Amino acid sequence: MTGGHTLPRLVVAAPGSAHGKTTVATGLMGALRREGLDVAGFKVGPDYIDPGYHAMATGRAGRNLDPHLCRPEQLVPLLLHGAATPTPADVAVIEGVMGLFDGQIGGHGFASTAHVAGLLRAPIVLVLDISSVSRTAAALVHGLNTFDPDVQLSGVILNKAGSARHADEIVAAMAATGLDVLGVLPRNAGIEAPSRHLGLVPAAERAEAAGAIDRLAAQVAEHLDLHRILALAHAAPPLVGEPWHPEAEVRPPLVGGAPRPAVAGVPGDPPSPVRPVVAVAAGRAFTFRYAETEELLRAAGCEPVTFDPLTDPALPPGTAGLYLGGGFPEVHATDLTANEPLRAELRAAVGAGLPTVAECAGLLYLCRTVDGAPMVGALEADAVMTPKLTLGYRTAIAEFDQLLAEAGRRVTGHEFHRTTVEPVAGPASGWLVAGERVGFSADPAGLGEMALHASYLHLHWAGHPQLAQRFADAVHRYAGRARSAGPALERPEPGSHHRPRPHQQPGLPEPDLDHHGDRDVAEGLVDLAVNVRLPAPPAWLVEHLTATLPALAAYPRADAAAAAIAAAHAVPLDHVLPTSGGAETFTLLARALSPRAAVVVHPQFTEPEAALVAAGHRPVRVVLAETDGFALDPSRIPEDADLVMVGNPTNPTSVLHPAATLRRLVRPGRVVVVDEAFMDALPGEPESMIGPDLAGVVVLRSLTKTWGLAGLRAGYAVGDPGIIALMRAQQPPWSVSTPALVATVACLTEDARADARTAAESMAVDRQVLVDVLAAVGLTAVPEPRGPFVLLDTAGLRGSRPPGWVRLALREAGFAVRRGETFPGLGPDWIRIAVRDGETSRALGSALANLREAHPGRGPQEGNR
Repeated sequence: MTGGHTLPRLVVAAPGSAHGKTTVATGLMGALRREGLDVAGFKVGPDYIDPGYHAMATGRAGRNLDPHLCRPEQLVPLLLHGAATPTPADVAVIEGVMGLFDGQIGGHGFASTAHVAGLLRAPIVLVLDISSVSRTAAALVHGLNTFDPDVQLSGVILNKAGSARHADEIVAAMAATGLDVLGVLPRNAGIEAPSRHLGLVPAAERAEAAGAIDRLAAQVAEHLDLHRILALAHAAPPLVGEPWHPEAEVRPPLVGGAPRPAVAGVPGDPPSPVRPVVAVAAGRAFTFRYAETEELLRAAGCEPVTFDPLTDPALPPGTAGLYLGGGFPEVHATDLTANEPLRAELRAAVGAGLPTVAECAGLLYLCRTVDGAPMVGALEADAVMTPKLTLGYRTAIAEFDQLLAEAGRRVTGHEFHRTTVEPVAGPASGWLVAGERVGFSADPAGLGEMALHASYLHLHWAGHPQLAQRFADAVHRYAGRARSAGPALERPEPGSHHRPRPHQQPGLPEPDLDHHGDRDVAEGLVDLAVNVRLPAPPAWLVEHLTATLPALAAYPRADAAAAAIAAAHAVPLDHVLPTSGGAETFTLLARALSPRAAVVVHPQFTEPEAALVAAGHRPVRVVLAETDGFALDPSRIPEDADLVMVGNPTNPTSVLHPAATLRRLVRPGRVVVVDEAFMDALPGEPESMIGPDLAGVVVLRSLTKTWGLAGLRAGYAVGDPGIIALMRAQQPPWSVSTPALVATVACLTEDARADARTAAESMAVDRQVLVDVLAAVGLTAVPEPRGPFVLLDTAGLRGSRPPGWVRLALREAGFAVRRGETFPGLGPDWIRIAVRDGETSRALGSALANLREAHPGRGPQEGNR
């Protein structure tokens, strides 16, 4: 029989990604918990990341509700189970996925937030980013509320309001929709900063992350009407169904050792009291798994025990099964390689037939190498990072009887990775996906049954409990063989060091870290967006580059370029590394280092953070204040930060930080990375960190800006030889082309450096012209700019028009400038303007003056960009 279950609940949805679902959902969970309620957090879709935020906010496991990974009819039982475990929750908050109606491609909304909300009969609260709209927000909400007659919204939360006047305009317009506005979150650091920090620090930083969530919860409690939101949740109708129970899905073996039939009421021997250990990888490198996986293993008579492949020298005592879930082994490859005792034990154990399941990160860890770094070597395969993200739902079929499934078994899963494995499949595949053989199945010990399963596919075992049963049965058989061959298995004592580790989660959905100035340029526009000084390399440099063409059949040699860099900066040769521009340097650092607490100082060039995120790190942002002139205060850097990235002079603020201030960041155990890409555009290169003492410091330089080489990519790193060596080990062979190496040598000669100094002096004069031109129309650049660009806030010029109007109006007037909102800490009214000649600056001034004098009206539309 099924009955009605009263569970107050609501779904937090949005028109699309980056509207603030995670911020609002997580803050709401924390705020309700502060009110004394027990809150259960859920995420629509396969995401491992957001449930980690939810777990921190609620103090209980974050869980997923996905009708592709599980069956649609399972979602209510899984919701009820999660809301009852470990104690009954007072309310459930369910964060949606993507846009309200966005689901499986080609599935007509299947697995969308709207689909899941309908299955759960849950009220939907819409989160709407209003930072770039006004009354149009009401039209958007009206459209979402009427698009599908079966989907009705229950309320709206406005996010990122620019002012009370801005919010009032939208609230008034929203009356036409008939929907209540449940609160307005302002656009300020108090709201945004915590959401940036959620899950962005390593697991060891849980206390700091929890503090950020607590501050977010306080802001949500202040600005949202929690009583009205709770009233909506309590209005949800009773749920028909029974909670999901892992004990009803799988069974432990009988005392005699035979698998117990998964049929209730079968008489016979009681379950076996022996609970063999399943070692579950955890720690910083392995963070992805669903909570129900371990619950099913326990119900099947096993004892999941976590271990950290980065630090634990051995598997937990009595291990009879191994589960390697998802995570970031490619990021932590150096530390994983260094733990040779554990790698050797794993290699031997897998080879001896230890039942082993490896998903995605686990697959990489079992390979011979990851990006050249030695791994376990249990698979005859190698893994490498790629720039491509593989992401999507999959349906897979077992080609034959294997560890997890019998031949012909169909399962649903998802993939999420930036690596490839060669070969993609072993002699016996893990699965057939779209007819292609992928993954690995093996009988390493020759025992007559498959004991190893490894593939990229992530599976939710609650949707396919037979996988858990099959794996658990293999674990019990292995344990039985071990008992007959030797001493009894040891069961871990309570309080042992093998405990679950908190999740470490990635995720920075906004701003667009991949946006660069070249995207703002278009044909017919005066380019003030790209910070490349020359339209083409000078003639003497072109001659050097042309001379390399007959030699391109030979592989590049970096010796001469390295020697030129070392000589130019008076440092030893092992302190330098030629690179393919600054972007490669950031990527090498992100892959070479394993920071537990990385910090990126903003606003600055977005590539450092993008590289860290792409490599799986969770950087914390320290955003400098406009009121302080974007000056760096070293006391704002967390004491436990072990990697700090800062620009000097900083892009986009054009602020030059004193070297003495940067020196205060240096300390034992910390790497300080200073991006000096524009330092050669300053006469005399003042405040450079390159000097005789580079311990713990890496300085990045670019030759592309000054010498017109953006299409060639030429740069280098100067720094601590130990860190340079780690970067060199990550650099692909011949990554810097022969022309780029020749250009590096040519641009570091005394004559070329003298030309650069002359150009820098001329640029300083042109920059002052630009600053004066801007001042004449009432626009003030960030004080004391020192780079070949200036940053300014145009809010005063746009008046009552929408944020970002000035940039768009300049495009209509024929000028491309760099948009500011893609830099963390800045909004759409900020623009960065490259320094050009005086005539160009005066033409820009005339265009701005015309904007100021024009009759007030509607600003240019985004479609005109």
